[in-house]
Amino acid sequence: MQIEITYQNQTKKFPKETTYYEIAKAFGKKDTIAVKIDNVVESLDTKAIENTQIDFLNVTSLTGYKIYQAALKFMFFVAVKETFPESEVHFLHSVPKGILSEIEISQNLISEDISLIKGKMAKMVEEHHRFLKYNLEVKDAIGYLNEKGYTEKAQNIEALANEVVTMYRLKNELNYFYNIMPYDTSVMNRFELVFLGRNRVVLVCPNVVSGSNVPEYVHYENIVNNFMNTKLWLRRMGVSYLANMNELVSKSKINEFIESNEIMFDGDIRCACDKIISMRDVRIVLIAGPSSSGKTTTMKRLSIILRSKGFEPIGLSTDDFFVDRASTPKTETGEYDFECLQAIDLELFNKTLQNLLKGKTVEIPEYDFVSGKRKWNNKKMTLKENSILLIEGLHCLNDDLIPFIDEKYKFKIYLSPFIPLNIDRHNYISTLDLRLIRRIVRDNRTRGKSVSETIAEWQVVRSGEEKYIFPYVYQADMLINTALAYELGVLKIYAIPLLHSVNIDSPYYNEARRLIYSLQVFFAIPSEYVPKTSILREFIG
Repeated sequence: MQIEITYQNQTKKFPKETTYYEIAKAFGKKDTIAVKIDNVVESLDTKAIENTQIDFLNVTSLTGYKIYQAALKFMFFVAVKETFPESEVHFLHSVPKGILSEIEISQNLISEDISLIKGKMAKMVEEHHRFLKYNLEVKDAIGYLNEKGYTEKAQNIEALANEVVTMYRLKNELNYFYNIMPYDTSVMNRFELVFLGRNRVVLVCPNVVSGSNVPEYVHYENIVNNFMNTKLWLRRMGVSYLANMNELVSKSKINEFIESNEIMFDGDIRCACDKIISMRDVRIVLIAGPSSSGKTTTMKRLSIILRSKGFEPIGLSTDDFFVDRASTPKTETGEYDFECLQAIDLELFNKTLQNLLKGKTVEIPEYDFVSGKRKWNNKKMTLKENSILLIEGLHCLNDDLIPFIDEKYKFKIYLSPFIPLNIDRHNYISTLDLRLIRRIVRDNRTRGKSVSETIAEWQVVRSGEEKYIFPYVYQADMLINTALAYELGVLKIYAIPLLHSVNIDSPYYNEARRLIYSLQVFFAIPSEYVPKTSILREFIG
């Protein structure tokens, strides 16, 4: 029996139960790693059983990128195990343009070892090894993982309460990476391994922003060190993996852990204040960070502590100096580019600062994100002799924001939520996903936006961050990690109902479903446990 498969304006006939891998080849889509059928993503080993319209996904799509990342981790894991059978691989966290991994072994690895691992991965690409899918009963999957020593993975799968678990085998290794896999390794031909020393390796692959090219990795030692220090603190707390935190929730012992998290964050804020005070020339503190990194709350907390030290802090947000939405520059695709520097009325912003520094009283605008217009509500500001001006915004590390101020008068802080709590040794919630979940919850509450609207803007936001934030991170005088290890247990209560509202016809349906699946393994934490002063309140209210 023949069926018809339509891709864009092409229709081809195939025997019923032809795999979508063969169909992709017939359409000349050699870089395909998954297929979208009726707006639902399926793996390429799925068989076509009826007439349908499809779309092919590669690494340049958001969903395809996540699949590519998961497959690259699997290949690296297998290559390391083949090279050093007694080793263990840990995928620690996302870093700008890569995945930070650590090889646990009783020797110090050298560059030649990493080249050997990369060579084995390249050979896998050449040999077209299959990612074989196995649908296992939960009890069998848990038994296998416990036997391998992956007890934290077994506990997470048990928490999902599913009847069947989909795992994949690559060569001699069976594993679980919370994602579907490509058909085989031949499509995984674009990647790089960057050796950092101390048995740490960054995996780099193409992404939505870089297109089909492997981006150049830029190392930020302060980001890696900050994450590793927080990871060490979690280990001392006995919460190395999500299963440990879920146990605290189930035993009603989560309150003490929440308090410890908040104390840690408060300590970082106090450390920043001490540094600011010690630099006697500093008059302006610039607080930068990507979307949903907690700039507003951090500025408020800095203000409170500085005031307790005898200073008179005054806060400004560059967002309040946005041009009206109708005047906002647009991207090449015609969307508003709220991330670019020109989205700010730089003339007004700099004139306001100059008048403040001259001792004049100025009126500060407020930007209404619902109407997309600047409003004047008679909000007045005046700098006193003991005042410190705190400015938060996307571009605060960029000297083009306020070029007339000498560097010695500035103290720059970079914020980002590097969540240190891994799901298990091979899976984590990325910084991007945490920020997106924060933004979905906040945008719905404060800006009246649907999930689809927030996700639709996300790639423009991400592109802007690549252009306007990350190139300036090295200029920061201090980095503050604004992630709380427990926060996804709280955010899921707000996020999951919103994510379920995304209709199957939406182009963002699969992204919403992926986030729902990621959040399912987190036990819910009631919001009343969150302190009123917590940075998490910026998002949940």
